[in-house]
Amino acid sequence: MVIFVVDKIISMPKTPLLPPKATIVPHALEKHGHVRTDNYYWLNQRENPEVIDYLNQENEYYQQSTAHTKDFQAALFEEMKARIKEDDESVPYFYNGYYYITRFEKGKDYPIHSRKKGNLEAQEEIMFDCNEMAKGFTYFNLAGLSISEDNVWASFGTDTVSRRQYNIQIKNLQTGEILPVKIENTTGGATWASDNKTLFYTRKDEQTLRSDKIYKHKIGTTSDKDKLVYFEKDETFDVSVYKSKSKKYIIINSNSTLTTEYRTVLSATPDAKFTIFQKRTRGLEYSMSHFGDHFYIVTNKDKATNFKLMKTSENNTTKENWVDVIAHREDVLLEDIDIFKDYLVVAERANGLNQIRIMPWNGVGEYYLPFDSETYTAYTTTNLDFDTEILRFSFQSLATPSSVFDFNMKTKTKTLLKEHEVLGGQFDKNNYTEERLWAKAKDGTQVPISMVYRKGIKKDGNNPTLLYAYGSYGATMDCYFSSVRLTLLDRGFIFAIAHIRGGEDLGRQWYEDGKLLKKKNTFTDFIDCSQFLIDAKYTSTKHLYAEGGSAGGLLIGAIVNMAPSLYHGVIAQVPFVDVITTMLDDTIPLTTGEYDEWGNPNVKKYYNYMLSYSPYDNVVAQDYPNMYVSTGLHDSQVQYWEPAKWVAKLRVMKTDNNQLYLDTNMEAGHGGASGRFEAIKEIAKEYSFLLDLEGIKR
Repeated sequence: MVIFVVDKIISMPKTPLLPPKATIVPHALEKHGHVRTDNYYWLNQRENPEVIDYLNQENEYYQQSTAHTKDFQAALFEEMKARIKEDDESVPYFYNGYYYITRFEKGKDYPIHSRKKGNLEAQEEIMFDCNEMAKGFTYFNLAGLSISEDNVWASFGTDTVSRRQYNIQIKNLQTGEILPVKIENTTGGATWASDNKTLFYTRKDEQTLRSDKIYKHKIGTTSDKDKLVYFEKDETFDVSVYKSKSKKYIIINSNSTLTTEYRTVLSATPDAKFTIFQKRTRGLEYSMSHFGDHFYIVTNKDKATNFKLMKTSENNTTKENWVDVIAHREDVLLEDIDIFKDYLVVAERANGLNQIRIMPWNGVGEYYLPFDSETYTAYTTTNLDFDTEILRFSFQSLATPSSVFDFNMKTKTKTLLKEHEVLGGQFDKNNYTEERLWAKAKDGTQVPISMVYRKGIKKDGNNPTLLYAYGSYGATMDCYFSSVRLTLLDRGFIFAIAHIRGGEDLGRQWYEDGKLLKKKNTFTDFIDCSQFLIDAKYTSTKHLYAEGGSAGGLLIGAIVNMAPSLYHGVIAQVPFVDVITTMLDDTIPLTTGEYDEWGNPNVKKYYNYMLSYSPYDNVVAQDYPNMYVSTGLHDSQVQYWEPAKWVAKLRVMKTDNNQLYLDTNMEAGHGGASGRFEAIKEIAKEYSFLLDLEGIKR
């Protein structure tokens, strides 16, 4: 409404934009004689039009509230996109007579998978152009590409919903024909037997999405003729199937948080019966690789908390036959191995840092690859060839773009194959400082923090700082380079990673000390790292921001309940925040397999402990920081209703006028948008939220 007075226009004040309020429908949840009242339980009805309407209202509120940043978001997107080499391709790797390449073309969102026979000058064979395959879908992902040993057949999985339920199809790479068979509700992954006509794959439970069945399919038959090879009855286990690097064995892996079990069959005789390698024993974890007439086993057997390497004969695989190759060490985590004809390569972690150890089989002259940074990540990549002296590995740091090297293990020389290219001519890694600091947790534990920032900052408490962490499942948050992150760094932000307990950053015990009845260490570690950065004058409560996703979103939910005044704003991506309700519902994907991580709330002590930190249950009447919360309607890992309920409750309970946004992607799932540029648009939203709070407009 406007009022005209003479020749002036006076605009009437706009009505303040009010956030949506979800309908309160009290729902009693009782366990162990304790009753919780969930006012927003009804939001779990995905097909209910009122639920969709509420999510759309929240989206509209977010869009209107941030309308003033739309142009800035678009500019940030273009800035980040401009650093990316659009016509990029992977370093080719050689396997079974072909070089395999994944490449992108300018202006296109999805990869093209191709190969060249014999040498890189050969004619390119395009196996899959995902840009063509994605047409007509708002989400598309191709996964599980597997090539038969005769190089004729390719199996592949596609997901067009973002619920990680893939349809497997088979393509004849010689004729280009895609066979009419479509195998539904799989993980996407599959592996070919050596007869080049038998395909093993994993199916999921329709409701829980647990990977619980291994089937085999024969070329030329329909999927209803596929035979069930193995069914995993234990709801706390998932299963998968793969072929050994030696190509001799097809291997089924049954895996839970604390226990593993393998079954094998000769790849040349896929119709034979699988035999158990070592039957499951509660708490015994192992993985195995085949070489010659032995299996090499990475295991925690004999209380080897940080794992050790053992071996056993092909003909005697049970644990009483295992013998040590690399003994357990209290200060070194053994993470993985790569086996070559003349070398054993061991991936280790000491003091939180990656190490790559080269061990000749003849026992003479083992050594470590040298790395001189403290904020780096180094790991072996695609090493499919047995008979080679060349090890392929990758290196990056917070300020150094990802690089791929071929390393000659005999001559100890390395060749740089590719360094991630940052376009625009503005980036110089020498303009940035990397630091590794140690914060003292409340129980005296030293917690590492890795950080990067543009040179020249002053420790005066005025630096905007984004602190990121995950802290669950033993997942290690290694230091990685990000060209999009430069958008923050070049505007004065510090970016830091808190390597908190619950991850495996400092060894297996680091994980054990941040799970089950010690889970709160994860949250207090993060809070103590935040306070450390404030005390050291890197930042202040007016400029400190926290970010986490999924189980890292649980971290964000916990810390804003426990220490909201430390943060000016937080970003919670697909956050797992309704811990007890989810863990009591065994129909929800992932629940039963998570008991060893969080505890089983059907047991009272775990219920009570979860209740003490579950973010949704612990929302109280207090001031909260500015909050941007994102989710996906089709998320299979963290159901959309968890963040939706959390935001609805926060709207009613919080006592401040700070921003609170729920941004739901109505087309995507846990990983967000599928296209490489669409994903950057989501980052632009997050960055505009942070920069707007800092008053940075350009």
